[in-house]
Amino acid sequence: MKMLAEDLKNQSFKNSYLLFGEEAYLRTQYKNRLKNALADKEDTMNVSHFEGKGINPNEIIDLAETLPFFADHRLILIENSNFFKNKCEELADYLPTMPASTCLVFVETEVDKRNRLYKAVKKYGRIVEFQTQDERTLMKWILGTLKKEGKQITEPTLRLFLEHTGTDMENISMELEKLLSYTWNRDTVTSEDVREICTVQTTNRIFDMIRAIAEKKQQEALNLYYDLLALKEPPMRILFLIARQFNQLLLVKSLVVKGYDRSAIASTAKIAPFIASRCISQAKSFTQEQLEAAVRDCVDTEEAVKTGRIADVMSVELLIIKYSQ
Repeated sequence: MKMLAEDLKNQSFKNSYLLFGEEAYLRTQYKNRLKNALADKEDTMNVSHFEGKGINPNEIIDLAETLPFFADHRLILIENSNFFKNKCEELADYLPTMPASTCLVFVETEVDKRNRLYKAVKKYGRIVEFQTQDERTLMKWILGTLKKEGKQITEPTLRLFLEHTGTDMENISMELEKLLSYTWNRDTVTSEDVREICTVQTTNRIFDMIRAIAEKKQQEALNLYYDLLALKEPPMRILFLIARQFNQLLLVKSLVVKGYDRSAIASTAKIAPFIASRCISQAKSFTQEQLEAAVRDCVDTEEAVKTGRIADVMSVELLIIKYSQ
């Protein structure tokens, strides 16, 4: 990402870029920055856009061979093409001979790094992977955004905000916009503001549900489940998230036993440090055996639903009742 920022700053561009990774917000931001740097916003003659599977590589090559019209660059933007998961020998062979005036910008979610086109872009262009940002980076970004708007926030409130939003930057951006609108006439964002206006993500509701189960607060756990159903969350997705949470707690529990600290647990489990803290606290409410049993029961419940032995809504309800009684 640093090298791409340097290219943008120096206005010195490669002939091809591959932007990929799970952080959609950053992918979109840098795609737009490249697009604006390589072509005028009103330029429709030198900018082409392809999206989705079934793109004809030869059509791209024909366009790439065309010199730009009264401009420095011809930009060809290609999104979600699957060229980096399936074979695209035509473009892999073409990249070394492509005119310097043409720039191909690929935007993908997932890639296969063994792919020939991936290797060609790596050799002749620039590859940038956008990963989920760590807690420190996210906090710095949020603070910077709030500061530009003349807002102040305490660290506990900032952590509460992240607990509500999760680590997805696109979601954080939308929730920040709501928070700024809500506090337009004040210079301080409070915890009450966050609780009042910010939407709790499904994964956080699942976390709260597991907490209620661990504390044997059966009615609270069931109410959280019914809330998720009211939000049109499919029971099997809820079951998947419950199973994932129990698996995560089982991993955290084993790492705590081995003497790992919060930072090492976050790194090993591939979760944000603030989530690791919550998992460490929550894992204390369960024994290793209970967590192993819960994971097995989640698998058995899924099988029971798939084989028609029990209805999906009731299956998750019974699982919650069993572990919260």
